[in-house]
Amino acid sequence: QQEEAKKRDHRIIGAQLKLFTSSPLIGAGLPLLQPNGMIIRKEIEDYLWSLHSKKGYSRVWTPHIAKEALYETSGHAAKFGDELFRVQGKEDKFIMKPMNCPHHMQIFADNQFSYRDMPVRYFEPATVYRDEKSGQLGGLLRVRAITQDDGHLFCRVEQIEEEVSTIVSIIKEFYTTMGMMDGYWVSWSVRGEDKTKYLGTDEIWNLAEGSLEKAAKANGLNYKRIEGEAAFYGPKLDFMFKDAIGREWQLATIQCDFNLPERFDLSFINTEGKKERPVVIHRAISGSLERFMGVMIEHLAGNFPLWLSPNQITILPISDTHHDYAKTIQTILEEVNIRVKLDNSREGLGKKIRNAREMKTPYWAVIGDAEVTNGTVTLEHRTLGKIGEMKVNELVEKLGKEIKDKK
Repeated sequence: QQEEAKKRDHRIIGAQLKLFTSSPLIGAGLPLLQPNGMIIRKEIEDYLWSLHSKKGYSRVWTPHIAKEALYETSGHAAKFGDELFRVQGKEDKFIMKPMNCPHHMQIFADNQFSYRDMPVRYFEPATVYRDEKSGQLGGLLRVRAITQDDGHLFCRVEQIEEEVSTIVSIIKEFYTTMGMMDGYWVSWSVRGEDKTKYLGTDEIWNLAEGSLEKAAKANGLNYKRIEGEAAFYGPKLDFMFKDAIGREWQLATIQCDFNLPERFDLSFINTEGKKERPVVIHRAISGSLERFMGVMIEHLAGNFPLWLSPNQITILPISDTHHDYAKTIQTILEEVNIRVKLDNSREGLGKKIRNAREMKTPYWAVIGDAEVTNGTVTLEHRTLGKIGEMKVNELVEKLGKEIKDKK
C-alpha cells in the first residue's frame, strides 16, 4: 500500500499534469491552481451546484473578512484562537473568516421569515482561512485557504429529519459518481465528557444529538457513536470514505446546530404568530474543494473520468498533410464544448501517443490518409486500447453521452 501510495502522490501527479503549483513568495499552504486544475475544480463545483439547485437551495456570496465582533458573538474567536488571521483596518479590526456560517446567519437575520418560508437553504462555495502550523501543510490536503462547498439550512425542529435525508441523498449520488460509496461509514460525532468545550445546554445537545441519530436510522446509514468529535456548537454526522487503495478519508459532513441561532437571536414567525428559534443545519458534501481534489487525484491516480479530465481528447495527425482535416475535427469538437487538443508537433505517431498517455488523456484520435478520405477518425482509449474507425458525428455522440452520464 505504501508503494502504491507513492505512485499516487497527488503532489507528483499534480506537477506532472500541471494541475497546481506553489510559490515561496505566496507562502506555504496557499496552492495555486493551474488551468488544468481549475477545469477539474470548476467541474466539481458545477456538479455540486447541479445536485443542490433542484433541492430548493439558493446561492449567496459573502466577504472574506468581518469585524471581530461577529466571531466573538459566534464563539469562533475563542474556539480558533491563534489560528485566526487578523487584519488591522484604518479604524476597525477584522478577521479573515475561518467559517462561513456567521455570515450566512446575517443574511437570514435581514429577512422576516414565517413558518411558510421554512426551510431556507443557502449554498456558497466560499474560501475560509486558518493559520495552520507550517509543518502540517502539504499539497492540497492541508492548506491555509480552504474552499468549502458550504451550505446552511434554517428549518423547524420537525423538518430536521427530512432535510438531513435530502442532504444524505445528495451525498450518496455525489460519491457514487466518484466511485467511493463502497465501504463507507458515518461517525455520529457527539459531545465528550468535558462539556466546557461546547456551547449550549444539556437540553439543546440532547435534542440535537437525538435528531441526528433519528435521521441516521431513517436513512439506513452505517453509523457509529463517536464521543468527543462534535463541533463546538453541535453534533455531526461525518461521512468516512475509502479510496482505491483502502485509505479512509473524512469528507462530507452534516451538523445540527441549536446554539448559533440562539447567539445571533435568529427567529421566524411560527403558526401561532409568535417568534420561534430556527435550527441550523451545516453541511458540506466534498468537505473542501482543495482537499477533495487531492483525494481524487490519489484515488484515481490522475486517471480522471472523461467529464473531469482537463483535456478530454487529443487529435493526432500522422503527418503535415493531415493537419487541415485534424484542425476541422478540433473545431467541431470545440463547438460542442468538448475539451480537445491538437498535437501538430513533428514527433512520430508513437511519440505522440506516449505523450497523450503520460498526460493521462482519456482518448486520442489518429488521423491518416484513410481517415481523411473516409471523413472519419480512428479512436483509441488509454486503457481499452484501439476502439476503431468512426464517423465524426459518431465520435461527438459517443463523447457527449459519456460526459453527460459522468461515467
